[in-house]
Amino acid sequence: MAALVVLYKTPKHPAAFDAYYFSKHVPLAKRIPKLRKYDVSQGGVMSPAGASGVYLVATLTFDSMADVQAAFASPEGQAAAGDIGNFADAGADILFFDTRQV
Repeated sequence: MAALVVLYKTPKHPAAFDAYYFSKHVPLAKRIPKLRKYDVSQGGVMSPAGASGVYLVATLTFDSMADVQAAFASPEGQAAAGDIGNFADAGADILFFDTRQV
């Protein structure tokens, strides 16, 4: 399996972020080819030291890194990646990696 994790930093207007993210971005991202699972954090994103500065974590699961790369080379993947600037005014970090169970 492979995962793509997006760490959205705390936006200036959380209610506007939520409205756009769930009504426009999620449906757009769910059209990404080969996407197996799409989870988002619920409630505050904390660190051992307290507040993390991360507002929302999205985890997208794929069968392989090749599928992640193909997905984001697709028109749907490009549209979803390009859409982040429309609502994530504080920025976002995107990470992707292979996973294994231990």
